Amino acid sequence: MTQIHEAERVNSTICKMVHCAKIIGLPIIANTQYKKGLGPYVTSLAALLADVPRPDKTEFNALANLETEKLVTNLATEINTAILVGVETHICIYQTAMGLLEKGITPWIVADGVSSRSKYNSELGLTRLQAIGAAVGPAEMIIYELLARAGTDVFKAVLPHII
Repeated sequence: MTQIHEAERVNSTICKMVHCAKIIGLPIIANTQYKKGLGPYVTSLAALLADVPRPDKTEFNALANLETEKLVTNLATEINTAILVGVETHICIYQTAMGLLEKGITPWIVADGVSSRSKYNSELGLTRLQAIGAAVGPAEMIIYELLARAGTDVFKAVLPHII
């Protein structure tokens, strides 16, 4: 993450998305990318994802990893959208989105929860993701879309993470 453009923003947004997903009750799958060579999770994420399946992969498309693909295949059949956060936008996020589309699952890319080593590559990745049919938007947009309304107990539980 030390090489990632606006890494602090990405980390903060990923933490926000994980907190909200847990409150809302969304299934969460995470990966490490070759932790032997690239290192472990960012400390704040590792603690937050301690109870989440986290296969280590060398594949750029997470669904090309047999363990991750099995986790996705075992999700409830009514799940037709996957929310993606992480790095790098133009490599792993893009190739994973392609893999999801091949499975009939719409990728929803959290624009402020992804990045690359260069801003240019991240921006081009987001443009390409939109061109292939992925939804792209900020964290707050997807969170409020998932909540659908204010005043509920779930909304009140999520609120501290989005203000």
